[in-house]
Amino acid sequence: MLTEKEKAYMIFCVEDDSSIRDLMLYTLNSAGFEAKGFPDGKSFFDVLQAEKPQLIMLDIMLPGEDGIAILKKLRTQPETKEIPVIMATAKGTEYDKVIGLDLGADDYLAKPFGMMEMISRVKAVLRRTSPAKTEKYIRIGKLELNLETYVVIENGERVQLTLKEYKLLRTFMENPERVFTRDQLLEIVWGMDYVGETRTVDVHVGTLRMKLGECGDYIETVRGVGYRMEAR
Repeated sequence: MLTEKEKAYMIFCVEDDSSIRDLMLYTLNSAGFEAKGFPDGKSFFDVLQAEKPQLIMLDIMLPGEDGIAILKKLRTQPETKEIPVIMATAKGTEYDKVIGLDLGADDYLAKPFGMMEMISRVKAVLRRTSPAKTEKYIRIGKLELNLETYVVIENGERVQLTLKEYKLLRTFMENPERVFTRDQLLEIVWGMDYVGETRTVDVHVGTLRMKLGECGDYIETVRGVGYRMEAR
């Protein structure tokens, strides 16, 4: 079953065998995708100028330009170089698979392939190539940090932090269990040009702990090394 996002995906199928192409389109549409078919590279590129799909199924053996030549064009044009491509061919040689993958194909299907296998490969490639969702929040235990608004919530209450305290907290929360030396924290939070003493880190960690209340205990001192945030 497709997610709402997957239902919006358009898939182009470039396949010269009309019976295979029709079966691919029927299966993709039945699975909930939008799909369009093309018998050759020319008709494919004509439509591609006006509409960009989320994935391309591309046969290697085509009349006129073959699939390898089409793939090369796709990967050299800025507007199409990021579109995922699954190559399909009747050839069983390893050479065609290697060439296609080396040129930037995202997956490979050897004919004859089952329609359920095709759907599975399509979903897998779309999951792998879709832009990753940027997380808005970081949460550890009763502590929450909003990456967009810089708001910090401790045990349901908003905490007012200075910019340096916020940067310290974000560094810790993005790297739970990682131990940072004082010199590393100075470079990350204050910058490489800062000429102050590492004692500055201790002072800021102390005030940060105090402001975080009971969540201040999440920041642990690693004696002789520095600090880390406990994962909870």
